Amino acid sequence: MTSKGNGTVAPPILVSHHLCPYVQRAAISLTEKSVAFERVDVDLSDKPDWFKALSPLGKVPLLRVRPQGESGGKSEGEAETVLFESAVILEYLEDTQANPLHPADPLERAHHRAWIEFGSSVLNEIGGFYSAPDEAVLTAKAQGLSAKFARVEGELGAGPWFAGGRFSLVDAVFGPIFRYFDVFDEIADFGVFTGKPKTQQWRGELSRRPSIRAVVAEDYPDRLRTFLKARNSHLSSLLLA
Repeated sequence: MTSKGNGTVAPPILVSHHLCPYVQRAAISLTEKSVAFERVDVDLSDKPDWFKALSPLGKVPLLRVRPQGESGGKSEGEAETVLFESAVILEYLEDTQANPLHPADPLERAHHRAWIEFGSSVLNEIGGFYSAPDEAVLTAKAQGLSAKFARVEGELGAGPWFAGGRFSLVDAVFGPIFRYFDVFDEIADFGVFTGKPKTQQWRGELSRRPSIRAVVAEDYPDRLRTFLKARNSHLSSLLLA
């Protein structure tokens, strides 16, 4: 990993969880920027002591940035810096690495940051969807997701990406969001994307992007199904049925 302004550092370590969409954002950005990195998964249901010591919020992702001396070893007296919160990690990578994923124009960059926040609100809605205790709440949450994607539909242009012909951090954020629906769609048609052709096209393009495909293991769908079955929710009962 070579910084644009701070010298050379050793490959960073991305501390992750195999299902976390916020981790996937960071991994996609690192991959798009051709940054070599190590990845260490943790069990968030049984957090190791070293992770608790490093993560102020007890969450992933973390990016452990390690100084490297001229000989290739760790610089004497320089401790690693641990970054937490995916938005911070993404901005750090934009500040220090080549192949920018944000627009150069300040107004457009701010516009993209706003849609990244919107993506986080969609993830919150997804959490409520798969945790819904009964059919009525599940239906209401599906309608809420449909409304959010209606806003997305109104924002999209001709594609193939969020901002047209250039892949951006907004695309990196929504790739993991759409990945949930690959499993949800196996359970039932919840109508979230009905009447949203541009969103459906965008979803398809993102599903084929190598950087998005590469950031989860081949058993991701099975792991997600196992997670959903354990939620004791209405969606769990549909999946078990």
